[in-house]
Amino acid sequence: MPSPRTGPPPRVGPAALLLVTALAALGLTATTASPAAAATVPVGAGSYSDTRPPGTSGPTTNTGTPVTPKLTPAAQGKPVPTNDWWSSLAFQRYGDNPWSTPMYGHPLTYQATAAGLDIGYPTTPAVVGDGRQYEYAHKRDLTLGLTGLNSPDTKADAWSDWTVTPYWSDGARTLRTTIGHGSPFVYAKGTGGDARITTASAPTVFADQGNVLGITVAGHHYALFAPTGTDWTVSGSTLTAGLGGKDYFSVAVLPSPDALATYRTYAYSFVTGSQVTWSSTGGTVRATYTLTTQPQEGSQTGTLQALYRHQWLHTTDPLTPYTYVSPRGTMKVRASTTFTTSQKAAAVLPGLPKSSGADPARLRGYLNEVVNAPDPFSGATDTYWTGKALGRLAQLVPLADQIGETATRDRLLGLMKGRLQDWFTAGGANEFSYDRAWKTLTGYPASYGSDTELNDHHFHYSYYVYAAAIVAQYDPAWAADSAWGGMVKTLVRDAANPSRTDTAFPFLRGFDVYAGHSWASGHQGFAAGNNQESSSESTNLSAGLVLWGSATGDTALRDLGVYLLTTEAEAIAQYWFDADQQVFPASFGHDTAGMVWGSGAAYATWWTANPEEIHGINVLPVTGGSLHLGGEKAAVRRNLAEMERENGGPAVEWRDILWEFQSLADPAAARAKWDAGHASYTPEAGESKAHTYHWIGTLDALGAPDATVTGDIPTSAVFTKGTVRTYAAHNHGSTARTVTFSDGAKLTVPARSTATGTGTGGDPGDPGPSTGDTFQLRTGGTLTTATGAAAGSDTIASAGGANHDGTPHQPLVYEARGVNGTLKAGGATAFRLQVDAGTTVGLGQQARVSYDLTGDGTFERTETYHYFATDPVAGWEEYAQGRGLKAATGTLGDLRGGTVRLEVWHAIGNGTAKLQTGTDRSVLVIPFG
Repeated sequence: MPSPRTGPPPRVGPAALLLVTALAALGLTATTASPAAAATVPVGAGSYSDTRPPGTSGPTTNTGTPVTPKLTPAAQGKPVPTNDWWSSLAFQRYGDNPWSTPMYGHPLTYQATAAGLDIGYPTTPAVVGDGRQYEYAHKRDLTLGLTGLNSPDTKADAWSDWTVTPYWSDGARTLRTTIGHGSPFVYAKGTGGDARITTASAPTVFADQGNVLGITVAGHHYALFAPTGTDWTVSGSTLTAGLGGKDYFSVAVLPSPDALATYRTYAYSFVTGSQVTWSSTGGTVRATYTLTTQPQEGSQTGTLQALYRHQWLHTTDPLTPYTYVSPRGTMKVRASTTFTTSQKAAAVLPGLPKSSGADPARLRGYLNEVVNAPDPFSGATDTYWTGKALGRLAQLVPLADQIGETATRDRLLGLMKGRLQDWFTAGGANEFSYDRAWKTLTGYPASYGSDTELNDHHFHYSYYVYAAAIVAQYDPAWAADSAWGGMVKTLVRDAANPSRTDTAFPFLRGFDVYAGHSWASGHQGFAAGNNQESSSESTNLSAGLVLWGSATGDTALRDLGVYLLTTEAEAIAQYWFDADQQVFPASFGHDTAGMVWGSGAAYATWWTANPEEIHGINVLPVTGGSLHLGGEKAAVRRNLAEMERENGGPAVEWRDILWEFQSLADPAAARAKWDAGHASYTPEAGESKAHTYHWIGTLDALGAPDATVTGDIPTSAVFTKGTVRTYAAHNHGSTARTVTFSDGAKLTVPARSTATGTGTGGDPGDPGPSTGDTFQLRTGGTLTTATGAAAGSDTIASAGGANHDGTPHQPLVYEARGVNGTLKAGGATAFRLQVDAGTTVGLGQQARVSYDLTGDGTFERTETYHYFATDPVAGWEEYAQGRGLKAATGTLGDLRGGTVRLEVWHAIGNGTAKLQTGTDRSVLVIPFG
């Protein structure tokens, strides 16, 4: 949920079923009668209420009438998985529709009606809403039912991980069907009437085998399967078959008429359940998707299932030649009850590591702006905006810790603890309340339909879990179940419960394991199916689970987070960003989607048509769990290029989010934008200049994330700049450990610490100028390893308006003579130089480092670095070797009485600047031991 430009945006609450342009939603105004007196349920040191606060509402129809789950007696009392692809079966959002809204199973689409189940197979996309949305909208090809069936409603009778069984009854007849993601079959069981299929237009019969009939409707091929010994009768658009004393029949959509024989083989092997299992080991995530079946006749127990693109890209299991069209690209068919995917785990860190890219003093100043603000929570009162504020503070805790600002770190932690504990205690102005009917935990004050529609719980609660994980990293006692950890886990149970046997909350409320991503709407009551806008707030919950599980030793929750994050990362790449350019229809004309719907995707948000927010909503919040976005760098570049085209130029309002996004693919370009524009923007509501500065500077120094290499613990990542890889990992444990990466590199990480290194055994310090022979600059032109001098500065002469890029012009020169050292294998020069241009615009400082290996006056090696563009704001900025090598001549060797020289000058501009001397913040590090 982003920060809008004008007022808070509704997320998934509109009653309108046609989406256009900005997809504006109707407001929510209804409340219910005051509930009964509340009881407080203690959980460790915290608590929640079992009754809503007075004057608030729970789930309602779109007109405000309270609703309870629409379930059969067999399902009563079971936790209902709202926020699913089929939730309208159980959540009646519209008073005049007690059946369902369109449901997108893929390849088939469905809608429950009084006569049974409407079935469609949309294969041609329509581009609507002024070109902003593509959809494969549900269109009925046929209706599966029983003769005479006229049910007053449809209820959910049973469900599993990605299948559901709707139920119809009119008193004389009952019908149950089982439908699911990836299933080309609809399995039906009925009593009180014959099997009845009515088609939208007169069918063409291409095969008549008595109890098996092949028909074509609207260009789509279907097979109808009745029990052996029965016969289908065709009368216009009505097809019926007596069931011969049996109660089963099925329908399948065929990829082609010649597939009939194959599909007949599996037509009576009815799917009865679906389940995913997962594991995360050694940087690899494996997931196995399994269907359970029961033969209605014969002994066949196999089945056919269609895999989405994000699945078949990562399986080695054999697939048939059969395919289907879907809004997610081509689906491929497997003849088996099970398949397994294997992926490299998505990287997670509590925060980016320390590097030469962020000046401690400058970062300290930005941190102080946050902690000294009159209200660090910016007036937030509801679950969403409070969560955003918690997330903003949580990102700064590791940064303060990195630069030794323990007092600031602890102030941030104190702010977070106080607000979390306030929400985690029932009875105050804000609390969490449990709804026994819907078996859900809702925070009040609620927002964006999190109460009346059960929207967005995974978005809102992601911030609480992530913030709690950061607190747990520094204060394990706070996170104990007997303290505040119990309430954190209760929120997790509501939004991402890993248990299928929990009687209080459903299994994985928001996450659709087969679709590979979460859904935001609690009721799914739209013609386009369910939807998710901010996929990145969904992955924020997954990253929070990784960090919480790692910090508290809960490996089950940690591994759940790894599975969810890794799976959704691929779905986001394919279905939001069209990374392989194989999903969006050519007629759509966009390179990214702000929202994914059951029927397709839209270049839109719920509250605005502003391109910056359409592109940024699937990036924020930027955290150590966002690194997966750098796995598809070409898609990032296309995404940002489209944003600028649609925007008529670079980002203005959400520039920090989009700079951070760019840094995942092109760190130097992002740093240049920060350098040019950081003084004149207002941070996005969940961001801060401290975090943005650290993020962009760190990636500029270390390079973009490298998703091709993984570590053997979830909290690890790799960055590549040029040919140099930097390995990073955080060890939440109480003893040091060695992390092994998939390319063979190893990194030793101290207890409760983040370490970085270049893979030669581990370096718990900085990858830049914190190791090797370190020389400070002294006014007067010397380089020295001595410390303890007074801080000073030298003036860098003006370039006079000329271009001296690559050629020293009136440089400051610093030398160390008589230097001895052995060249380190794989070593490279590093430096960090503090420069200040004051308020002068358009200056660029440049550095050259030269090595005279024997002190004879001949420099065998010269390295010239790209210049650094300072900002026109008084204060020190850091120029480091991370700007990149512009040119080099010669080769390095051992120093034997040699000379090391540093030259600094202005490559461009018309004005002077200062270079800091006499401190450990302006240093040259040479690669010699």
